[in-house]
Amino acid sequence: MPTITKVRCLLLSSPYADADDPEIKECFPNGPKRTIGMVEVTLDNGVTGLGEGYLAVFAPLVFKAIVDLCRPYVEGREAFEIDRRVRDLRSLCDYWSLQGAARHVISAFEIALQDAKAKSLGVPLWELLGGAEADSIKIYGSGGCCDARDQFEREFDLLQSLGIELYKIRSVKGDIHRTAWVLEEAAKRGIEVGVDMCQNLADPPQSVDDVVAFVEAVHRETGQRMAFLEEAIGPDCPEGFRELRSRIEVPVCGGEIITTPKEMIGRLEAEVYDFVQPDASVIGGIGAVMDIFAAAAPAGVGVVVHAWGGAAAIMASYHAAFAGGGNLVEYPMLAFPLGAEMMGERARIEGGRLLRPTAPGLGIELTPEMEARYPFEETAVYSCMLHDWGPPPDETWKR
Repeated sequence: MPTITKVRCLLLSSPYADADDPEIKECFPNGPKRTIGMVEVTLDNGVTGLGEGYLAVFAPLVFKAIVDLCRPYVEGREAFEIDRRVRDLRSLCDYWSLQGAARHVISAFEIALQDAKAKSLGVPLWELLGGAEADSIKIYGSGGCCDARDQFEREFDLLQSLGIELYKIRSVKGDIHRTAWVLEEAAKRGIEVGVDMCQNLADPPQSVDDVVAFVEAVHRETGQRMAFLEEAIGPDCPEGFRELRSRIEVPVCGGEIITTPKEMIGRLEAEVYDFVQPDASVIGGIGAVMDIFAAAAPAGVGVVVHAWGGAAAIMASYHAAFAGGGNLVEYPMLAFPLGAEMMGERARIEGGRLLRPTAPGLGIELTPEMEARYPFEETAVYSCMLHDWGPPPDETWKR
């Protein structure tokens, strides 16, 4: 069995999105550039594997410090005993980070080992996970971080060029006319719209009454209906999600920031969501997402993987979706050249559907030239200390 001979931490920074996007103005104080953090494992058979932890988008040096802490407990160990390696890392980290930062780092190690094992065996990762019946999965475009009509028009054009018929936008409770405008304009193009209310950073969160009032106000403005409502209540209020489901007809979803399968499984069994959104780079790796799929089916809850990191994070969640029998995945629309280069043509979208990957492992590539083109910049971080630049008044969106 191959042995892990080397662990390397990689921090890389790439241009990201558009400087005029509201999320960039609010959350990237140093401009439109984002950092990703990866773990690269090298086996004694010469194969390397890449994994990613979402933590590095927010705190890259914390990510590196935890990788450095974990490295001695991984190097020299057997590579294909992935569950054992994860247990070792949890023994090291769970006391002080059962939920949170260390789980992101453990995710990166687990994904890297899955990638290396699948590449060693010469198979795509979904095959290592038990196979996949579907040749493709429906995809939804995830964007809508817009405060101008021309920005939305550009995203509509991208969706139509890919044949995507489901679109997610970001709205807060005051965005009534804006949201109704998007629903109407998207419908003209045969596109349905889901809404992310971005309460995964809210403390205190908005109330269930606030959300119900928002949904009802938008639906009074238009005959179109939201396809789903994401992260409408704060992350520590599962009872609020459950109440919301009983008061609106729009499907309710969430869970992207949950860092343990146990918590997410508890929520889906408690009927908190219509569908859950695990992220392999957050919740403990690909195996953890597979645990969610296994628990969701008997509970009658859907699983739609969250995909908003770099190439390794996105592809890890995609492979889990194929192996788990998912029927919908997220496609991040904001430009991220490093991620696009690493995935290349191996994450193809045709007719609004993600084609099943065929390359060994995750199907991503990182070359020395790419590393040189995207050096780490300490200022390229996402700040959760939101600065509200103020979108155009909602009245300007009246039709």
